Amino acid sequence: MKKYKRLFWRLYPSYLLVVIFSLLTVGIFTVTEMEDFYLQQMQDDLESRARLLEGELFRLISAIRQGDSSAKAETDALCKNAGKRSATRITVILPSGQVIGDSKENPEKMDRHSDRPEVVKAIRGETGMFIRFSETLKKQMMYVAVPLWVENRALCIIRTSIPLDIVNEKLGSIQQRSMGMGLLVALGAAAICFYISRRISRPIEEMRKGAEEYAAGNLTYRLPTPKSQEMVMLARAMNRMASDLNGRIQTVIRQRNELEAVLSSMREGVLALDTDEKVISINRAAAKLFLRSPEKLMGKIVQEVVRNTDFHLFVRNALEGAASEERDIVFYQDKKRIVSTNSSPLLDAKGERMGVLIVLHDVTRLRRLENMRRDFAANVSHEIKTPLTAIKGFVETLRSGTVEKAEDSEKFLGIIENHVNRLSLIIDDLMKLSEIEQKGLMELQKGSLQPLISNAVETCLPLADEKQIRLEWECKGNPEAKMNAAFLEQAVMNLVDNAVKYSPEQSTVRVSAEKTEKEILIRVQDQGIGIPREHLPRLFERFYRVDKSRSRKAGGTGLGLAIVKHIVLSHGGYVTVQSRMGEGSVFEIHLPPDNGS
Repeated sequence: MKKYKRLFWRLYPSYLLVVIFSLLTVGIFTVTEMEDFYLQQMQDDLESRARLLEGELFRLISAIRQGDSSAKAETDALCKNAGKRSATRITVILPSGQVIGDSKENPEKMDRHSDRPEVVKAIRGETGMFIRFSETLKKQMMYVAVPLWVENRALCIIRTSIPLDIVNEKLGSIQQRSMGMGLLVALGAAAICFYISRRISRPIEEMRKGAEEYAAGNLTYRLPTPKSQEMVMLARAMNRMASDLNGRIQTVIRQRNELEAVLSSMREGVLALDTDEKVISINRAAAKLFLRSPEKLMGKIVQEVVRNTDFHLFVRNALEGAASEERDIVFYQDKKRIVSTNSSPLLDAKGERMGVLIVLHDVTRLRRLENMRRDFAANVSHEIKTPLTAIKGFVETLRSGTVEKAEDSEKFLGIIENHVNRLSLIIDDLMKLSEIEQKGLMELQKGSLQPLISNAVETCLPLADEKQIRLEWECKGNPEAKMNAAFLEQAVMNLVDNAVKYSPEQSTVRVSAEKTEKEILIRVQDQGIGIPREHLPRLFERFYRVDKSRSRKAGGTGLGLAIVKHIVLSHGGYVTVQSRMGEGSVFEIHLPPDNGS
């Protein structure tokens, strides 16, 4: 097996590189110190030159103080002579700042020097040094001011100065050589650093690329083998991790797909919530109940999913309680829905509770059918029991012999006959409904709608004439349809009969039939009292009445519209109603286009 070098032997040269950079730093520091040394030497030299003039200047300044006017000229001449011989600018300044001698300029034309930094320091008894640009000589100068100190006070200030051009040239030469050498060292160090860094960083870069591939989901990617022992072990560990992780993810994906397939195929809605009432899983059936997509509901709290106080309370009780709960909850989304809601605790792999599982089943149709069954049984009992009770009462009265007048007996018999006729009508309508439901889709034959509409209108004419109601009808284009003429005529007649019964006197009822691009349409329109909006969804149920007292007074059995609905359904169509209070109603029979000619 190939023996790999340890990472230590690849990092060690980098430490040598640190040493080289340390030496370079020392070299830069040495150059800086050398510059300071040269400047200090120049300062000491200028101070020495100034000290050489102290004896002669002591005599001249003393003479000036005694009033010797020629002493100032001698002082200036001394400065010019000494400055020329030493290549130094020499200036003599009184404590007041007045210049009395200068090796370069006429003292009388020079400004007072009391504000010069080196002069200010010398007046205090110290040797002042300052480097600045001279406006007179237009050069960078070093100024050294030495006080001529007598009896604890400055007799005068001797200032010497020299241009820094020579120092700058020497220092520049040293700096250039140092920078050249430093540049060569830096280039070498850069080359070494690049080489070493590439060798060290390349396997790490490969690791990074591999990690990115894994993060992107490409778990089949495999890292190449590096050259260092530590990197080889790391690459093998990462490759093994990717392989194991890929196997586990595939297992999880397969299990998740199986679970999603099961949940998606369920007609019941399934909703899983954590202890914070956040959605952790939801199938499409549940999301459809909330009129949202499953993706938009994931991670949302239940209050964001649906606004329903009863459902929120159910969820809260389910999370707080240990037992399962079940109840019906009414949802108002696009329409009213009754949902059977069941809950059970949601447990993790350790058996600890992690939330609640809620199963939702839309039982709106089931509950509606149950209500219709109960209402139907109650209505049938009521509709039959009411005339039977009246018949029984009048028969008992006649049998008791208490009726003496023949006209009273005749009246009672007439009432009994009316109730018997009503019972007969109810039984006939129930028989018709039973016959229609048993037949399902009827045997249909092609025929014209015109005679059908005409017969239905003529049948209702006597009742319309009694109320002075005008019946109008038309068949646009004489449409034809495949139909059971007898049953379809019965449906139209029931709608016309209802329109006449619930229309005011001297109004108009219009009946029309036409064929459109999509369907065959039969319309019955009245100018009656109208139907309240809340009654429209249940209008075609058996024995359902908007106004029970008015309906019975009008002579209806409560089955007419139910018969219409089932006849139209048996023709493969549907019936609709539009109504506004005080403006009348419009009933429409819609037959599918494949029934047309």
